[in-house]
Amino acid sequence: MFDKSAELYDLFYDWKHYRAEAEKVRELVAARNSHARTLLDVACGTGSHLFHLRDWYAVEGLDLDPGLLTVAARRLPEAQLHEADMRNFDLGRTFDVVTCLFSSIGYAETTDGLSRAMEAMARHLAPSGVLIVEPWFSPTNFDPSHLGRAIVVEQPDLQAVRMNGSRVANNVSVMDFHYLVARPGTVEHLTESHSLGLFTDDQYRSAFKRAGLSVEHDADGLMGRGLWIGTRAKGA
Repeated sequence: MFDKSAELYDLFYDWKHYRAEAEKVRELVAARNSHARTLLDVACGTGSHLFHLRDWYAVEGLDLDPGLLTVAARRLPEAQLHEADMRNFDLGRTFDVVTCLFSSIGYAETTDGLSRAMEAMARHLAPSGVLIVEPWFSPTNFDPSHLGRAIVVEQPDLQAVRMNGSRVANNVSVMDFHYLVARPGTVEHLTESHSLGLFTDDQYRSAFKRAGLSVEHDADGLMGRGLWIGTRAKGA
């Protein structure tokens, strides 16, 4: 997880259009449940989506990484944030909307983990609730030989660069992140390994259906990776 880089996370992703993505989520929800008022973001990270989604919903967040939640708490001091695993959490209540964005579902790793995560999220949906999941790459469109661009951060008291290598093992993409972080008088080399499951469209669709949800697929999604959209029946 982001145990070495939580405090740097937002710097490396400052290119991401969180506001526009939040507005797209709102449009998708409104088309399916115009009365939605509450939202839970699973794998909320540093809370950047929640920061904008709170304009329309009473929001809560959940993440397994305590470092990311610490950053999110500073950004959203009024929001309730939960440290829990997406595969087995139970908050004891339901929400009109549950989201899992920026391909975080990949951290479920296995098809069993995917099913458990989908079932846990579906259990937290109110009747007519909407579940929106942004997928990670599939086994056929993840290229471990692709060289991702180096991301460089330059600030007066901090300079950093992030690069990563990738490999695939048992339908899991493994990305080894390397960071060079320079502060006045010091340069640190930090490493992290991230493992994300590579799931097919059929596996996503089956996981939604096993969780008792109707399912739709938006091929474009928020940033070209598509979206899976599940809806709980009004009387369910």
